[in-house]
Amino acid sequence: MTMVRLGYVAMSTELENASPSQTMTFAQFQKIDNREAAIRKLEKIARSNLENTLRHLKHNAASAIHFYRLTSRLIPLANHEELHDWDYLTPIADVLSEVGEFANKHNMRIDFHPDHFVLINAKDKDVVKNTIKTLQLHFRLLEGMHTDTTHRCVIHVGGEYKEKEQSLERFITNWMVIPSHLQRMIMLENDDVSFTLADTLYLCEKLGVPLVFDYHHHLANHNKREWEREWNRVVQTWKDSPHPVKMHISSPKSTQKFRHHADYVDTNMFFDFLHTIKGSVKQIDCMIEAKKKDAALFHLMEDIQQRADVEVIDGSRFVLKE
Repeated sequence: MTMVRLGYVAMSTELENASPSQTMTFAQFQKIDNREAAIRKLEKIARSNLENTLRHLKHNAASAIHFYRLTSRLIPLANHEELHDWDYLTPIADVLSEVGEFANKHNMRIDFHPDHFVLINAKDKDVVKNTIKTLQLHFRLLEGMHTDTTHRCVIHVGGEYKEKEQSLERFITNWMVIPSHLQRMIMLENDDVSFTLADTLYLCEKLGVPLVFDYHHHLANHNKREWEREWNRVVQTWKDSPHPVKMHISSPKSTQKFRHHADYVDTNMFFDFLHTIKGSVKQIDCMIEAKKKDAALFHLMEDIQQRADVEVIDGSRFVLKE
């Protein structure tokens, strides 16, 4: 018997004036003559982002949603080289702690997916240094939330640089300079253009990292290799994790724009996957990457409630019947 738990990414379609990703560019920062005043404004934005994150978590709890991806844009300019002396955590420590305590109280799985500029396999050493800084920011945020940092950040393998094998090996080489506490935070995801499921599995098995299987990405980039033959290997990458197996689900926008995410999830496409993996794991957490965010989750659950092959538990969880 397999339980499925659905989650969504960062923004709710139901909450008004609740963006957790409000920002300020460095150009805007520079236009404020008083540097201290500019920093206070950054701190005000960060606090607002965290307060809105807490609103999202409360919305999730009320809707029986137990899985949520935090935005990586909570603190604008946190890692900017011109603000290296800014202690960005102390002024928001109270609300950061409140966010984590609420998630912990409601047994809500939270994690991050840092942006594409996080490149462990980069050729440029400065890019790798900035990658470490960005990962360290996420680590500090999770610590401030009093949240176990293990396997909380999903990243892609990185750039292919028209030399896939060398790029995979460079990931392994550069992995050795990533501090161990950050290594333990990382999960790897197959992508839709460069690194296939098989490529990503190679790294995950070699480095002991969980693999987050993106079904849509695999359909767009698989080199005629079926995912079913790799599934047990994917599950094994999670054997030492404190969390259930995680995957990403989305649907193509159209045949012409296959790699683009649709507004909602194609229920039949999703259940093609679920029926194949049924019974292979006790629980799987499925992050919905559809454009309509939580509305896509609600829409999917409405479809699921009409199905005879599931038993619905609550607003985001169901069991696949044997």
